[in-house]
Amino acid sequence: MSGIWNRWLIVAVVLALGWNLGIAQNYYIQPKSNSPYSRFGLGDPADPYFAAAAGMAGIGASFNDPSHFNAVNPASLGWLQVTAFEVGLYTRYSGLRTGGESSSNWSGNLNYFSLAIPLKNPINQALERQKNKFGWGTAIALQPYTNVGYHVESVAELPGAGQTVTSLKGTGGTYKLGWSNGLRFGALSFGLEAGYLFGKATYSRRVEFDSLDVSYSTELLDETSLKSLQWKTGVQYTLDLGKKNAAKWVNDIGKPVLTIGAYFSNAPELTSTTSRLYFRDNFDLSAPIDTFASANGVEASGTLPGEMGFGLTYEKKDKLRISAEYAAGKWSKYRNEARPESLLDSWRVAFAGEVIPDVTSYNNYFQRVRYRAGFYYGTDPRSVNGAQIKEYGITLGAGLPIILPRQTTSFLNIALEAGRFGLEESLMENFVQMTLGFTLNDNSWFFKRKFN
Repeated sequence: MSGIWNRWLIVAVVLALGWNLGIAQNYYIQPKSNSPYSRFGLGDPADPYFAAAAGMAGIGASFNDPSHFNAVNPASLGWLQVTAFEVGLYTRYSGLRTGGESSSNWSGNLNYFSLAIPLKNPINQALERQKNKFGWGTAIALQPYTNVGYHVESVAELPGAGQTVTSLKGTGGTYKLGWSNGLRFGALSFGLEAGYLFGKATYSRRVEFDSLDVSYSTELLDETSLKSLQWKTGVQYTLDLGKKNAAKWVNDIGKPVLTIGAYFSNAPELTSTTSRLYFRDNFDLSAPIDTFASANGVEASGTLPGEMGFGLTYEKKDKLRISAEYAAGKWSKYRNEARPESLLDSWRVAFAGEVIPDVTSYNNYFQRVRYRAGFYYGTDPRSVNGAQIKEYGITLGAGLPIILPRQTTSFLNIALEAGRFGLEESLMENFVQMTLGFTLNDNSWFFKRKFN
């Protein structure tokens, strides 16, 4: 009972100090995942791609599809042919290993949702017998940018202090609300995305001392809210490799094309607001609480890194797709006055492919399924003792076509990813993640109906 009354006493004193209780104590912080590395920087970078691309190692720079929104490169919107509403969920199993100790954790959540619309309906052009030389698509999307979630405890014996228990907890993250537009002129498309980054993370470090002479705990609580405005530009160019034999391919099925794509994002300014409470409490109710630091609404600034990527995709329309991509982030330019840290530049390479056995098959459903696979390898901005964290993995995926009443094909996209993240000499995470994405397509938006 004394422990319960002690916690209520803490709350009462904090209220007397006028503290904003939006910041939770260590006892009540419940991280949704356990990734100790997310304690550094802004947390673990979230996947910027959706379920269809997740099955192909996150390919995005040169990826475009008439039925899916590519959140990595806004230039791909110039090729969108139908309205696409997309929502994704994920579940992840993580096995952590350090030294001779290991633990496991399950996590999962709603991952993203978006709505992408072609502002020039291709049906209108077909009815008016126009060639589709111009395309314009727009999209709005909400997706995670970074994730913070960890819970680490350690027990040690200190001379004169007895046993100490240190508990590190963190939860929260940042999100990106993006508005993208893509314009296509013939084989060349340009895109622009305006992204608003926002979010909040809570960090707690609690140390409990227990000996014959002293019994108390010290807790350091920080809650930081972030916001920033990010711009991203993209370009894609599709080279038709089958022009000389254009009549050979019916409805362009099997026509070979090569797509070159690239995207660049600026290094935006970062604004943060931090509240903190550092205090000590005694397990004995007769001892007062000692608050040795408190602040509310402390504003600070910083800079996020610029990012870029480019890739190549060889495609036989509705039959085969092979892609290669390189991406990099200038994280050495990262600056955050609220939580000063030194990060390193990151990079990532990926190779992937997609096969559709027979997109026109009417009596074999599995001939129309899109089968995907990929591999990636890269570095993370964070480091431990001078060694940069690495990540690599393989992916498998499938795009299951679904015919809705309006006869527009929608998709259920499934992606499975298995990989490793971390450092062997420090902490290594083996993980398996499954992403489930629903893509609902409709081609009746902005359709001009004519009456005789």
